[in-house]
Amino acid sequence: MIHVDFAIIGGSGTLSSDFPKNFAGVEVLADNLFFETPYGKSPAFRLCSVGGKEFLTCKMHGWRSGVTRADSSRQIFWTFREAGVKRIFSEGGVGSVNHLLNPRDLMIPDDYLDLSTRKDVQLDGRYLLIMRDALCPELRGKLLTSAKKFFTGRIFERGIYAVTDGRHFESPAEIAMLKGHADIVGQSLAPEVYLAREIGACYANLSFVVNYGEGLRVWSHEVMKNIFFDDAALIGNILLDALKNTPDDKSCDCMSLRKETLLKEIYDA
Repeated sequence: MIHVDFAIIGGSGTLSSDFPKNFAGVEVLADNLFFETPYGKSPAFRLCSVGGKEFLTCKMHGWRSGVTRADSSRQIFWTFREAGVKRIFSEGGVGSVNHLLNPRDLMIPDDYLDLSTRKDVQLDGRYLLIMRDALCPELRGKLLTSAKKFFTGRIFERGIYAVTDGRHFESPAEIAMLKGHADIVGQSLAPEVYLAREIGACYANLSFVVNYGEGLRVWSHEVMKNIFFDDAALIGNILLDALKNTPDDKSCDCMSLRKETLLKEIYDA
């Protein structure tokens, strides 16, 4: 098994760029890597190097036809655990819930609200997961610094990400329900945030607003399509720069928020 400290989970923001091929300073060391996991065959991974750091990456959160999103997440994070990954960056397009947000605004969320039904997604359940500071403050800081280097638009360094199941977008009534409780809405932050804590890895997310939540304003599919194709390089460069500038030694308290379960008789049986 490959051993790396870093990983990037690609979402819709980088998909059209075939990330991270053709990005400056990136070397693709191995491509189309598949791993057998207890939850089925993994999605394809790439092993890459940038700035002297090797990392694993996969496309679109591992989602693909014929595999549930829960199993896709388990396949990815089982692979990360076996590879020894300790730092994970993710990205994805989101809709706005906060009426002050517009398409092409960037947000680095600091908390989440899980409204999905994929809550019991775990690898073995041997840990009590304390979800305080679930999105690593250190990695979020690196994303913020890198975003300011590459992006001249609006960047929000905190906000609440509401997770829904999809694949459809939310209804106007659902967006209205979320108002005052969340700023953005998407489909990928959970269960990734739980699984990262379970494997003892820090996790942070870069969210790019691609549409207004229903009922806020009418949004254009053409604008979403333009963002999908035009801004993929921007998102990729932010992620790679953040990874390059993340030190090997952690200064966060993420690992202290994973505890051995007190229900040992259940999980040791």
